[in-house]
Amino acid sequence: MSFVIGRGDDLAEGPAGRLGRYRALDGSEGADLFLDLDGPHATLVVGKRGYGKSFTMGVIAEELARSRGVAPVIVDPMGVFDTLAADAEGDPVPAEVVASPAVEATSLDPKSWCALLDLSPESGAGSLVWQAATESTTIAAMRDRVEATDAPDADKRTAINHLNLAASWGVFDPDGLSAADLGGPEVTIVDVSGLEARAMNAVCRGVGEALYRARVRGTIDRLPWLLLDEAHTFFEGVAEPALRTILTRGRAPGVSLVTATQRPGAVPPVGISQSDVLVSHRLTSEADLEALESAQPTYMNGSLDDRMPTEPGEVVVIDDATETVHAAQVRWRDTPHGGDSPRASDYSDSDTTPTAGTD
Repeated sequence: MSFVIGRGDDLAEGPAGRLGRYRALDGSEGADLFLDLDGPHATLVVGKRGYGKSFTMGVIAEELARSRGVAPVIVDPMGVFDTLAADAEGDPVPAEVVASPAVEATSLDPKSWCALLDLSPESGAGSLVWQAATESTTIAAMRDRVEATDAPDADKRTAINHLNLAASWGVFDPDGLSAADLGGPEVTIVDVSGLEARAMNAVCRGVGEALYRARVRGTIDRLPWLLLDEAHTFFEGVAEPALRTILTRGRAPGVSLVTATQRPGAVPPVGISQSDVLVSHRLTSEADLEALESAQPTYMNGSLDDRMPTEPGEVVVIDDATETVHAAQVRWRDTPHGGDSPRASDYSDSDTTPTAGTD
């Protein structure tokens, strides 16, 4: 009998996405396993490199894009999810790629502006940026506000230089991504792969804030699902407050978060403890296993380490809503997977092997 993670065994109750099939002890596949897409959830997908965490996130994104009433958004730091927009097997996967994303400068509060620019709020330059961010809505206006102060020239130069650096990233724009841009039925892939970590974090913060505020204010009807690959990158930067808000307060307005990482030990405890669905591929790092074990529910018999999958695509799913644990095999994606690592053999030609000294 089919089962819906996050809901139970009533498949007809609302939208659900097919995650894969049950995996028996002998490796054979059983009944279909689904993921609830009707209500809000916080889902954590973990696994060491090469075992399928990004693949699983792609499967979830495909199912969301085909479901009614949801607005899926992927912040893509590796540039591997644009393949969701490619031709699909079976039903189409509506998808849109945002190749040069930008957000409003007001997405960051004054404290976050100082953190983004590596300036102490207590320093002369940091205090200028703090004040400018309090009173301005664009980087240009922030620079003008700093220039107009009677602060020491050295502090003003430092503040303006840092603001110029932020402007050079090209991710702050008064007409940046809004909830209306992100709130459609298709999966929106926000490609931040060409940006440095601080700029990635700024975009993620803006996207998360926009989706959360829009649902609180009732300006979008669809329930947003924010998906993050390499989530530790964002939990360690200025995006963290927005992610924490969604994790701890997102259920009431109906905002879901799906995070994937190969380093669960680098995810703050709130990122694990607030997740009601854990999808674990193979892990071997002691620190990562300890991070998950510390939040292991009491209804799970034995340790997660004892049930750890061994092959790519295999997962253990811990469902806190129904207090159940499931061994499964994730289904094949219907769109191409962009996360495979290249191999030298893919580009070699045994008939034309170059010799030393040839071009």
